[in-house]
Amino acid sequence: MKKIMVITSGGDAPGMNAAIRGVLREASFNDIQVYAAYEGYKGLAEGNILPLRNHDIAGTLQLGGTILGTARYPQFQEKPYMTKAYRNLQESEIEALIVIGGNGSLSGAHDLHTAFGLPVVGVPASIDNDLSGTDMAIGVDTALNTIVYNVDKIRDTAASHGRIFVIEVMGRDCGYLALNSAISCGAITALIPELQDEFSPDAFGNLVHKAFQRSKKHAIVIKAEGFNRHSDAALKDMLTAYLQERGMERVSMRFTNLGHIQRGGAPTSFDRLLASKLGIHAVRNLLAGKSDIMVGLVKNTITSCPLTEIGKGKRDRVLALYEEYMHHEIMMSKKLTPSS
Repeated sequence: MKKIMVITSGGDAPGMNAAIRGVLREASFNDIQVYAAYEGYKGLAEGNILPLRNHDIAGTLQLGGTILGTARYPQFQEKPYMTKAYRNLQESEIEALIVIGGNGSLSGAHDLHTAFGLPVVGVPASIDNDLSGTDMAIGVDTALNTIVYNVDKIRDTAASHGRIFVIEVMGRDCGYLALNSAISCGAITALIPELQDEFSPDAFGNLVHKAFQRSKKHAIVIKAEGFNRHSDAALKDMLTAYLQERGMERVSMRFTNLGHIQRGGAPTSFDRLLASKLGIHAVRNLLAGKSDIMVGLVKNTITSCPLTEIGKGKRDRVLALYEEYMHHEIMMSKKLTPSS
């Protein structure tokens, strides 16, 4: 193997640059030339291909984002665009592809392999941590640290004014970030998409009411963006009515969306180490003749799994964590007896 390509695709995640660096260092050690396509699959389809040299990655280990750029490119699912991308790889005599990204990006790698037999290896990078086959994806630890840092600041003002704060974090289909940040921040609960059907306004109100009965002067609730069955306004109306019926006349409630701050910033030591290791092992797996796989971290060991498996079981993992650490606060679908 003489030439390989690495791309970053989908949503950016802190640590992507460390993964790129790991790929390039391991490839260079094995006398393999690395190429990159700027903006992921979009650049690959448009022929925006360039060689990657060691000096290109100098000083990038500590940087957030991705030096290769990234884009969401749904057109890649269409055969003409995928075919064009493959032809561009052929013209550059590139023999294999490493994709650093989330679920959709790695599915694109699998599609390329299935359609053309191209050797591919995926590297999980998604702050949502919505991939099976790895305990942690690149960027998750940094995002969690960013959330905790900012929730701690919000808690200061919540405590000063005796307010209830509902803080929205990322997680369109997966509540991993919301759940783990709720545990880390001492929030009274996490509202996650996996439990939307079990959510009960009365149970939620009862939970907040009990928190204030325990002499708590404020309350923090972490909500995943994918928990969207009830709007913020509806949640506020339901909770305010519930608490006022129980004697809490002055209910002050605020909603805060942490937004894209969760994606940015220098990666933590954990993410730098994880990304470096996964980048290195992506190259090693290609050299070992393995393909259509994702490298990952399972029980502190670098391993791999088929790309066809990366979407399976992620809901069960989140629910198991929720039940283990927040089982007493699950939003029952039945109405609970209000606190007296």
